[in-house]
Amino acid sequence: MTILAARTMRGVVFDGVGPVLATVPLPELGEPRSALVRVRATGICGTDRAILLGEFPAVPGVVLGHESVGEVVATGEGTGRVRPGDRVVINPTYYCGECPECRTERARYCPHKDGRELGIDCPGTMAEFVTVDQRFLHPLPAGMSYRRAVLIEPLACVLANLEVAAPGWDDTVLVAGGGPIGMLAALVLAARGHRPWLAERDPVRVRLAAEVLPEVRVVHTATLDTERPDVVVDTTGVLLAEAVRVVAPGGTVVVMGEREAATATLGARSIATRGIRVAGAGPYPPRLFEVAVRLAETLPLERLITHEVPLSRMAEAFALLGVGGEGYRAGKVLLTPDGTA
Repeated sequence: MTILAARTMRGVVFDGVGPVLATVPLPELGEPRSALVRVRATGICGTDRAILLGEFPAVPGVVLGHESVGEVVATGEGTGRVRPGDRVVINPTYYCGECPECRTERARYCPHKDGRELGIDCPGTMAEFVTVDQRFLHPLPAGMSYRRAVLIEPLACVLANLEVAAPGWDDTVLVAGGGPIGMLAALVLAARGHRPWLAERDPVRVRLAAEVLPEVRVVHTATLDTERPDVVVDTTGVLLAEAVRVVAPGGTVVVMGEREAATATLGARSIATRGIRVAGAGPYPPRLFEVAVRLAETLPLERLITHEVPLSRMAEAFALLGVGGEGYRAGKVLLTPDGTA
């Protein structure tokens, strides 16, 4: 076929220091149950940013990216869940389905994901094509745009953490951090009838969050001392100690942001006597990814997208997020092969 005859494609490669637009081999179908997907859009995740800033490990030479949507163009010989022409969103969180963790509904902790994480230690989606096991491809609901669907993966991350947070209906919830994940968490909470407020110290992100989330109280603050919330969701990964200090007695703090080198010093007696629960959700389970696909039909996720940038100008896309640039100047940024999702 014409696509496979091309043999090469463009991809954003992590060279061990930064991103490089390179010509790389076209992915092969490999296993019978695999599928070749033409990428339509990939969201730049906080993890991608952390890799480029040296704050998260990735294999040098890997094609970056994991938040992606596209169209199936070819499948292996095995019977699968998708066919050529299907519009799909990719679940990049691998699980084997056979180990003790997977058999006891803890697939999110599958030990066999090493070497299979898209954009970290195996080829990712900041490219024209990607090969994915069909188990991890979810057909998009009819009529759902790629612009909305590309945020399904981060939505699944948010759902996993909010499920652990388990806020009561009358709880005040503080979302710490006004990046795309923080805005997405606040959007979901507001849609479910909670009373979220979002705290962010960067003035650009404060303005963006206020524009796209009129239903959420957005606060420009360098600390979390504005109120005493019942639940704190720390999407930054660096505010655990401060979140524990300000949360109400009997409250919950969820550590959501992942920073490889982040540490915190906590007063054990204060946690015990105030009845504070500190929790981390880990990766989302497969069932929550399917929930995210359905929930995306009713949530205006595309509100968070501020820029679509073609692969050929990928340096501009990263600069918008403070990688080799002047700090944050964007909300959610998409990389696309031709500039439009």
